[in-house]
Amino acid sequence: MLLETGDAAELRAHARRLQEAGVDASMIRIDTLCGRVTYPSGYRLSRFVPDPACGSGTAHEHADG
Repeated sequence: MLLETGDAAELRAHARRLQEAGVDASMIRIDTLCGRVTYPSGYRLSRFVPDPACGSGTAHEHADG
């Protein structure tokens, strides 16, 4: 996780800075945490990290059976 905020403008600005720094947009995850009266909505910005167990830096796949 890179940022957790209740300010949507702050979230957009941080995501824009990441893209300007060369971070692939497909590697950025944005979650909206819907709030209630006592808990305001929030936003979480994360970056996907390759699974080191794969060795090649690609997504880790699971086989059934």
